[in-house]
Amino acid sequence: MRAVLFTDFDAMPAVRDVPDPVCPPDGAIIRVEATGLCRSDWHGWRGHDPDITVPHVPGHEFAGTIEAIGEDVTRWTVGERVTVPFVCACGVCEPCLAGDQQVCDNQFQPGFTHWGSFAEFVAIARADINLVRLPDDLDFVTAASLGCRFATAHRAVVAQGRVREGEWVAVHGCGGVGLSAVMIAVASGARVVAVDISEAALAAATALGAESVVDGSADDVAARVVEATGGGAHLSIDALGSARTCLNSIAGLRKRGRHIQVGLMVGDQARPAVPMDLVISRELEIRGSHGMAAHDYREMLARVTDGSLQPGRLVGRTIGLERAPAALVALDEPQAVGGMTVIVLAKP
Repeated sequence: MRAVLFTDFDAMPAVRDVPDPVCPPDGAIIRVEATGLCRSDWHGWRGHDPDITVPHVPGHEFAGTIEAIGEDVTRWTVGERVTVPFVCACGVCEPCLAGDQQVCDNQFQPGFTHWGSFAEFVAIARADINLVRLPDDLDFVTAASLGCRFATAHRAVVAQGRVREGEWVAVHGCGGVGLSAVMIAVASGARVVAVDISEAALAAATALGAESVVDGSADDVAARVVEATGGGAHLSIDALGSARTCLNSIAGLRKRGRHIQVGLMVGDQARPAVPMDLVISRELEIRGSHGMAAHDYREMLARVTDGSLQPGRLVGRTIGLERAPAALVALDEPQAVGGMTVIVLAKP
């Protein structure tokens, strides 16, 4: 099969012919129709993820059709249209049995612990637990945007953030996760202030319903959020993942506000200083949010089907597999096109 492969961290990836994946007895082979290009893939290529060994095929948010199933699979048949959460679960550990598959003790992640979806085919183990059936009228490009960024944002805003109608929600970082959070918060009846250094990203957030925007490069971001929201956000999402955005998110909350950390924090920023004086004096709540379990997709997909959520609007461009290596490498640079990039694989 054709796949994007890198043979060393921080070295230019290339599209190459690599062996087809082998179907696990409890798993499935998915023919990839479309796959999202995410900053998490860039982190993996840079060597920030200890689970990755080279040579490696990245890619973790995708949609496609089942090409083959293992002999132990009971819920799926060849030809069904599916997607997969970026955290795949074992189904038998304590968190899984409690319904928290997104923090499975034995999780595997396509594109990180295993070869991923920047390829014509990808193997998924434990198919009965981890595959998600797609609505018939949901196109593959839109579906590919759900598996990481949109699903992560949905759980962060709705489940972890417990957003309520009329609340102010601050979103720090308006890439794929952030714009998803903006859309979901607005659809939930919240008022949104969006923060980013990119004019294109802020324009995209405004188009999705953000009432106010803040230049993320300013020295007084938190103060501007407090002013825009009339006292501070009720809920704030760090969708980027840096010491600066984390601090600004917490400092921009009103009393008893809720901070949700979604953006990955790596390297020397993995353990940022937290303003515990504000956490205590304002009785703030700090939570992490790590993907979404396959069994929780139903509510989100129902909102997509009825039109209250329109993730397709978040796709800024589509590219072919041949352009994926250069696009992956460029993810650390300000993007001229707002929204997500989705790789569409050509039909054989």
